[in-house]
Amino acid sequence: MARDYYEVLSVERTIDAAGLKSAYRKLAMEHHPDRNGGSEESMARFKEISEAYTVLSDDQKRAAYDRFGHAGVNGGGGGGQQGFHDVNDIFSQVFGDAFGDVFGGRRQSNGPRRGSDLRYDLEITLEQAYQGAEVEIAVPTTATCETCEGSGAKPGTKPRTCTTCGGAGRVRQANGFFQVERTCPGCGGSGQNVDPCATCHGHGQVRKTRNLSLKVPAGVDDGSRIRLSGEGDAGTRGGPRGDLYVFLSVTPHDLFERDNLDLLVTVPVPMTVAALGGEIEAPCLVSEACDGQCRAPVSVPAGAQTGKTVRIRGKGMPHLNGRQRGDLVVELFVETPTDLTPRQKELMQELAASFGDSQNPRNSSFAGKAKRFWADILGAEDAKASRENAQ
Repeated sequence: MARDYYEVLSVERTIDAAGLKSAYRKLAMEHHPDRNGGSEESMARFKEISEAYTVLSDDQKRAAYDRFGHAGVNGGGGGGQQGFHDVNDIFSQVFGDAFGDVFGGRRQSNGPRRGSDLRYDLEITLEQAYQGAEVEIAVPTTATCETCEGSGAKPGTKPRTCTTCGGAGRVRQANGFFQVERTCPGCGGSGQNVDPCATCHGHGQVRKTRNLSLKVPAGVDDGSRIRLSGEGDAGTRGGPRGDLYVFLSVTPHDLFERDNLDLLVTVPVPMTVAALGGEIEAPCLVSEACDGQCRAPVSVPAGAQTGKTVRIRGKGMPHLNGRQRGDLVVELFVETPTDLTPRQKELMQELAASFGDSQNPRNSSFAGKAKRFWADILGAEDAKASRENAQ
């Protein structure tokens, strides 16, 4: 039965990531096969230590192990094949690539290698995010050299196996208890020497700008990511291309703000409409759901105040992966008329004189609170004056 991983690393279950890494480094150095004559016992112990660290250094695997034990990881057995294959990767992550393969395998640095993934930042408008769009982008990337077809060799010549590393791309050198493995200085890790191609200078790749057509789906939000498979850098020695990741940012809009699927807009309302009630129009983004109209009617209730919101169903942003739509939330802003004529001022004064407290409930409530506030202040001042006179 597999031992408890915390016991294998001689650590407490509450240990943090830094302490866990330190414990692994110490034990891995102590039980590394190269320091123990390559004995099977040290190899087994080293494998056990690395397997324990593989699980406990991963937050999700550690949580599963803490809850279910060995049944929560590696198919329930502990010490499975996956742990064995990960030993070299884990050791390299902690100590770096200077150390050779623990189990004596050759690193295939001269084989096909996948191209690098690329990132492209694209700024789009809110309208494009709302409707979806097809955008042309120009992406600087690497491409396989057409002159040498990616070999790096001048046409008419062929790559030759590097005599320094024998085609391995790496050379080993004894260094105390360890065999230190480094990139071959003769071929730069490719395993081959060439008479360099004049176009790519022996690299097998050239820089090139690729024009791509990108479909932006309706409903994307700021920070959304689109993956274009195989549109990254070209691979080397026949390897596949990497991927291109397009990160979207939506520019701020003059009228609308986005809140998840809802669109928020502030619309001015004439004072008379706010007092009497009526209908105004609010702008909305054009889509099939709007039947081609970019205006939506808004019913303003009588007595509406600044800050009141009216929700119009289905006029907001579309859901990225469904038919659901958000709402258009209209915030009313009551406007006071300016530049009144003498007659308008006279009418406003007559109107103001006719208003009672019941027609200005907020003002009446505020006035009452203000009077109590002033009374408290004046009362405190009177009491202070009485105490001073008594003294």
